[in-house]
Amino acid sequence: MEKKQKKDNKTFIIAELSANHNNDFNLAVKTIEAMAQSGADAVKVQTYKPESLTVNLNTGLFAKRKDGLWKGYTPWELYKEAAMPYEWQPKLKLIAENLGLVFFSSPFDIEGVDFLESINVPMYKIASMEITDISLIQYAASKMKPMIISTGVAEIEDIQLAIDTCKKVGNTDITLLKCTSQYPATIQDANLLTIPDLKQRFETKIGVSDHTFGSLVPIVAVTLGASIVEKHFILDRSLGGPDSAFSTEPKEFKEMVDLIRNTEISLGKINYEVHENDKNRRRSLFAVKDIKEGEFFTSENIKSIRPGLGLHPKYLKELLGKKAKREIEKGSPLSLQDFS
Repeated sequence: MEKKQKKDNKTFIIAELSANHNNDFNLAVKTIEAMAQSGADAVKVQTYKPESLTVNLNTGLFAKRKDGLWKGYTPWELYKEAAMPYEWQPKLKLIAENLGLVFFSSPFDIEGVDFLESINVPMYKIASMEITDISLIQYAASKMKPMIISTGVAEIEDIQLAIDTCKKVGNTDITLLKCTSQYPATIQDANLLTIPDLKQRFETKIGVSDHTFGSLVPIVAVTLGASIVEKHFILDRSLGGPDSAFSTEPKEFKEMVDLIRNTEISLGKINYEVHENDKNRRRSLFAVKDIKEGEFFTSENIKSIRPGLGLHPKYLKELLGKKAKREIEKGSPLSLQDFS
C-alpha cells in the first residue's frame, strides 16, 4: 500500500469481498475478476471461523436476532455462513495478484494472523468491532506491515489505545478509516468532517470505509483528505447473502472509481501561479484619448481597462496630474517611462 500510494499519489481503492462469496469458490473468483475490471486497487477478505467471534449458543445474548438485517440468525449461524474457508484464500490471493490487485484480509484472532502470515499478505485491516481487541492489534502490528484500523464503533480513547499499541511494537504505518457501522449506513450519519479531525488529532493517514449507497460519501471523503476508500463489492445484489443489501455492484463500483479519479484530478495541487497569457487578460492602464507630449494625465484620458499589457492599475492615482513625456496615441498601453 505504501509504495503504491507514493508512486501515483492516488486513492487506494479497496473492494471488500466479505461474505459475498456465498460459499461458492467460483463465485468468489468471478467477483474478484469483476473487481479488477471495475478499477479496484485491492481485494480484502475476512479471515475467521465462527469460534473467532462468538460461541455456539441459542440463548440470551447469543440467541437468534429478532430484527435487523440478520434477523433469524444466531451469531454462530451468521458467522458460519459468512466465513470464507481458509483453504480458498491462498488460491484467491494468487488469482487477485495475477489480475494486478493487492490481496489482504481482516484477521479476527491470533490464529487468523498466523494463517495470513503463512500466505504473506502485505498488510492487515482491523475491523471496527475489533478495535478494543488489543491483543489482536498488538500481534498483527508486530508483523511490521501496514495497519488499517476502522473506527466505526470507537471512542477517542479506543483509537488512541489502538495507535499506541501499534507504536509500542514499533509499527508506525497506520491508517485510520472513518466508518459508520450501520448496514446499510445513512448519509446523515456519515459525519465526514471527522476525517480531517482524525488526521490532525492522531497524525496518521486517513480513509473511509463506506456502507452507504452511491458514491457521494467516498468522493467527499477524498476531498477531505482520505487516501483509502473501502466499499463492499458484489456481482449482483439479487444473489443474496448476509452482506448483499449494502454491497456495491460492478457498474456502481466502476462509476465510483471514475468519479474518485476525476476528483483527484480536480483537486490537483496548491497552485497560485498565473500563466502569462492569463496575466494579459487582466486590466492595466491605457490611454483612452490621444495625449500630447506635456499634457496632464486625467481621469478622462487614461483608464484601467483590459488587456493587461500596460502599467499596473495600482499606479493610476500616481499618474493623475503628471505630464506625459511623449505623445501617446489613443489605445496605447502606458508605462513608467510615460510620465514625469
